[in-house]
Amino acid sequence: MKVLFVCSGGMSSAIVVNALKKEAEKSGITMEVRAIGTSEVTDEISNGWDACMVAPQVKHRFQSVKKEADEAGVPCGAIPPQAYSPLGGPTLLKTLQELVK
Repeated sequence: MKVLFVCSGGMSSAIVVNALKKEAEKSGITMEVRAIGTSEVTDEISNGWDACMVAPQVKHRFQSVKKEADEAGVPCGAIPPQAYSPLGGPTLLKTLQELVK
């Protein structure tokens, strides 16, 4: 599964990306995750992503990111604040799986 994370600068999500990948591996899911800043969404959203997740620190930009994702046919959801941590892998994977049903 290919997941695009949208955060402030594209770097702060590294810990969360690793937590998601580890949780996905436990379930036998291969996960490719890329974290980008909000300014990169327009160029990146159409590159074959299965889902787009928006980080809590940029929730004020959620509607504009979702609009671009919708236009590209990519499911888009918000990352729950409780999942945006090193221990948030299970919650984040569950949120992601519900998004791409």
